[in-house]
Amino acid sequence: MSKLVPDSKRVFHPVTTARQRVLACLKKTRAASARQIARALKTSAPNVRHHLSVLCSDGRVEVVQVNRLGRKGRPEKLYSLTVHDDNVSVLANALLTEAGTKLKLDSLAKHILDPGSFAGLPVPKRLRLLIEKLNEMNYQARWEAGAAGPRLIFGRCPYARVIDGHPELCKMDLAMLEAALELGIDKLSRTEMSAYGYCPFIFQVR
Repeated sequence: MSKLVPDSKRVFHPVTTARQRVLACLKKTRAASARQIARALKTSAPNVRHHLSVLCSDGRVEVVQVNRLGRKGRPEKLYSLTVHDDNVSVLANALLTEAGTKLKLDSLAKHILDPGSFAGLPVPKRLRLLIEKLNEMNYQARWEAGAAGPRLIFGRCPYARVIDGHPELCKMDLAMLEAALELGIDKLSRTEMSAYGYCPFIFQVR
């Protein structure tokens, strides 16, 4: 609960604490580093890191990505508000287990991301729309150009709570991307620490 301070007329107004400002910044940006938050709030990065550490400890914030900045210096962590799914992950795990081998991944992918919304669009617009829709579903995705073609990178796996028991969901992601772009997709490599919600794959568009 925020503190209350009286003004000269004895009317009480809420005071926004530094920690609340950090939370508000993450709500607006979805994911950011301590340095980025510090710049937005015009404060010091060590101060922001302290608040982020406390917020991570009480479960309100989580680390969603670690960027390696080179051989020197500490890796830069990206933080996001913790997504609370109530009992949805338990239900999803039960449904996936019950479906077993009868699960049609292509059909499931089309229910999650309608490929019809991409019809007739050139590839650059498809990529932009795809990233927008993926981020609405908490993938924290981005794409980058490369010599072999565009690469799609997921900063977070929204199925992290059930993915270990159901790796077929990665194949569903692949089917979803191929249906949206109407191009072949290859899984390139694994990123680190999938238990914290990092998506295990980087995707190469062919």
